[in-house]
Amino acid sequence: MATHTRRVAGAGPRRGGRARAVLTELLRRPRGVFGLGVIAVMVFAAVFAPWIMPHDPFEQSFDGLSVMGGPLPPGGDYLLGSDLLGRDLASRLILGTRTSLIIGVAANGIAVLLGAAVGITAGYFGGWTAAILMRFTDLMMAFPALLLAIVLAAIFQPSLMIVALVIAMVNWVQMSRVIYTETRSLAEREFIQVQRAIGSGPLRIVGRHLLPHLLSSIIVFGTLGISTTVLLEATLSYLGVGVQPPMPSWGNIIFENQTYFSSAPWLVFFPGVLIVLLALAFNLVGDTLRDILDPTLKGRH
Repeated sequence: MATHTRRVAGAGPRRGGRARAVLTELLRRPRGVFGLGVIAVMVFAAVFAPWIMPHDPFEQSFDGLSVMGGPLPPGGDYLLGSDLLGRDLASRLILGTRTSLIIGVAANGIAVLLGAAVGITAGYFGGWTAAILMRFTDLMMAFPALLLAIVLAAIFQPSLMIVALVIAMVNWVQMSRVIYTETRSLAEREFIQVQRAIGSGPLRIVGRHLLPHLLSSIIVFGTLGISTTVLLEATLSYLGVGVQPPMPSWGNIIFENQTYFSSAPWLVFFPGVLIVLLALAFNLVGDTLRDILDPTLKGRH
């Protein structure tokens, strides 16, 4: 009993030590440092947006337009220029960072939870449960993700949470497939069979014996999935079925100002760079975590 108690008491520190070791290794790798640095700057901008925005992002000012009524170039009072309505582009991009991160994290979090739940349930129970859940997953994968997202977004009134839910509904299938495969493999291992033989319930087996083995895959694919959700949100907003104006997102900023692509290219260039940079940062962190948590995959990108 004493030995068992000591082991349980030491489980928390071991998990904490493992997390610290992963973070330390992540900070030793240039790709991970670059990705974390970009994400940290974006999170800072999103959290402190009201205090660092130089202008009201919704204010339409005549001072923000040229004498010909066009947007102003970068410089002066408008660091990154103004848009077609005389609004400060820098302020709208900063507030758009909050929109992209909220949707990216929320949508991907829902997708990870749903995909992991479906994958673990199908992988652990097998039989008809696996057949039904995996055939439904195959059906969802048969639809092009962008087309399905456009249809769902068009049916519901687009808003911040609706867009997040729509993206989650089309992004959970990849996670469920990965977790299902790993769970099926783990379910046949001896330590799981022993737990079943001694009468342990499904919740105990999944929570105490399966999830710890699946956690690294969930973390890696969850991190990589954020870049996909950010890109999909930008695409939906650009197509007019994502976050609706006047609330700024990087995608709808490009959509609103695309007619000025030739005469005012900064209106498309700056939000486009931010979209690519944030997606790249999460991909770099996800790839680095994959190398750290599963060294057998190193270099297989």
